[in-house]
Amino acid sequence: MCRLFGMSAGAESVKATFWLLDAPDSLAAQSHQNADGTGIGFFDAGGVPHIDKQPIAAFEDRSFATEAREIRSRTFVSHVRHATTGGLTVANTHPFCLNQRLFAHNGVIGDMPKLERELGAYRDLLKGETDSERYFALITREVDRHGGDVGAGIRTAVRWVVANLQIRSINFVLITDRELWALRYPETHTLFALERPAGGSQEVPDVALEQTSSHGTRVRSEDGRNRATAIIASERMDADRGWRELASGELIHIDAGLTLTSDQPLGPEPTR
Repeated sequence: MCRLFGMSAGAESVKATFWLLDAPDSLAAQSHQNADGTGIGFFDAGGVPHIDKQPIAAFEDRSFATEAREIRSRTFVSHVRHATTGGLTVANTHPFCLNQRLFAHNGVIGDMPKLERELGAYRDLLKGETDSERYFALITREVDRHGGDVGAGIRTAVRWVVANLQIRSINFVLITDRELWALRYPETHTLFALERPAGGSQEVPDVALEQTSSHGTRVRSEDGRNRATAIIASERMDADRGWRELASGELIHIDAGLTLTSDQPLGPEPTR
């Protein structure tokens, strides 16, 4: 399955170095797991969103996946893709950008013709073929309908998806220049949160932030020695005892002050 990673450093940007698909298992195994696309989304000092992504299939073009990407941003999202809907193209590779927001999804949503009909004029925002981009367009429409309230738009959109479409998972990470939202639903795919204090955990203090996923993402930030961060990931990325698994149906929000709030807009089990 795909892998998600999100990070917030609060009101001030941090410098982070990303590696994608730098996993300990073999190239052959990776080629059949999560090597259909890799991408990083972030914001520059002026709050302008940027995406660095590329479709990567099998043994093609490992240079992009293994090259270190040094980025400074307040928020980050990265994604390693296992394709289920849509070809191996840049347009189908996560993250996606709409209305100054960046989004990556882990899961499968069915009934795409019904979802497209629901989008109406927001179909014009689409550039690729994926269920994920259509899901993001629906969230974007609902945020607009709620006057720019991202949380309210998310809640309305995900409730419609669950009530009307067949789903396997609708896990996502969505970021703006200063805020982060993440949803886990249902329990099919895991999602974890870590509120990391400056310098790391009490067990291992005064260390740089360094997270390593077993399936595709590494990130390092020396700024983590003196800056707190909040992290979202598809799996626990180190031995820190602070990792918490999100409940099925749980939506979390991390604001510019690194305050994490949580609510449950969805029940634990989907209708379909």
